[in-house]
Amino acid sequence: MSLGERAALRAMRALDPETAHGVALGLLRAGLGPKAEPITSPRLATRLAGLDLPNPLGLAAGFDKNASAIAPLLKAGFGFVEVGAATPLPQPGNPRPRLFRLPEDGAAINRFGFNNDGVAAIAARLAARPPVGIVGLNLGANKTSPDRAADYAAVLAAAGQVIDFATVNVSSPNTERLRDLQGKAALADLLAGVAAANAGLKRKVPILLKIAPDLAQHDLAEIVEVALDAGIAGIVATNTTLARDGLRGRHRGETGGLSGRPLFARSTKVLAQLHLLTEGRLPLVGVGGIDSPEAAYAKIRAGASALQLYTALAYEGLGLVPRILKGLDALLARDGFASLAGAVGSDAAALA
Repeated sequence: MSLGERAALRAMRALDPETAHGVALGLLRAGLGPKAEPITSPRLATRLAGLDLPNPLGLAAGFDKNASAIAPLLKAGFGFVEVGAATPLPQPGNPRPRLFRLPEDGAAINRFGFNNDGVAAIAARLAARPPVGIVGLNLGANKTSPDRAADYAAVLAAAGQVIDFATVNVSSPNTERLRDLQGKAALADLLAGVAAANAGLKRKVPILLKIAPDLAQHDLAEIVEVALDAGIAGIVATNTTLARDGLRGRHRGETGGLSGRPLFARSTKVLAQLHLLTEGRLPLVGVGGIDSPEAAYAKIRAGASALQLYTALAYEGLGLVPRILKGLDALLARDGFASLAGAVGSDAAALA
C-alpha cells in the first residue's frame, strides 16, 4: 500500500462509515482513482456464464449502488463490476446509522435496506457508460411492494438491455422476509418470472442467483435443483451473514448483515458444498472475506470460477485489487496450474 493510499484510508476512517463511502465514490467520479487497465494473464483469464473475463476478481454489489462510478471502477483492475441493488421504485432504505466498522475483525455490519435511486435512474447511467468492461446489475425488491417476486422481473425488463448480466438477490437480511424467497416453491416462481422478462429482451443476459451463507445442506440442495430447472447461469455464494461468532468489535451487536473476514470460513464451506452439489454444472462466484491472494485462491480451490469483494476495500483501498490478482497468478503458477479453471474445486471435497 502506498503512503498516499494509507493516508487517504486513515482520513476516511475518521469519518462516519457511510459518509466515508460517499466521499470515496465522489473521489472516484472526480478522477482521483486508479488508472489501470484490467489485469490479466493466461492463468487469470476465465469464463463465467458465457462471459469472457480478463481476470476472476469482481466488485460486489453494494459499493456502487446507483451506478454512479462505473468507469473509474473499471480502471481499478477488476475483471467485472456489479452495481445495485436496484429496485423498481427509489427508496431511502433504513434509518441511519446503518453501516458499522469492526476493524478488529476486518469486518463490517450493514442494514442499508436496498437504498437506491430506482431502476429508471440507474438504467440511464448504465446506458451512458463507456462500452468497455463487464458490468452486471443486482436485482432487488421494494420493501413495500405487494409482489416482491414481480419486482425482480420489472427491474430486469427496465435495465436488461444495458447490462452484461443480472443477479437475483434474495439473500439480503435487511429487507423483512426477503430471505423467505429462497424457499423452493417461492424461488421457482420468482425465477420463472425473471426468465420470462429475460426472454422478452432483445438480447438475453446471463442470470445469476445470490444466496445467503446461513443455509442448511438440504436448503442448498433444493436451491441447486431449482436453479438448474430454471436455467440459472450461475450462483453467487454468498451474501452477508446473521451470525456473530467470535467477534471483538464494539459494534458486534448491531442488527444487519456481517461481511468481511469473519464470513470467510462460512461462505467458503457453502461454496465447496455447492461445487459438489452442482457437479460442475453451474459456475460459482465466491464472495465473503476475500482480503488477500491466499483467500482468493482458497475460494477458487473451493469451487469458484470467479470472485467478488467489497468490505476489504474499506481497510485496504483499491490497491488491494492488483495485489490480489498478482498474488493469485503467482499461486496458480507455483502449483503448476496453466489456467485458473484447472484449480477450480480442487479442495472442495475436503472443505465441504
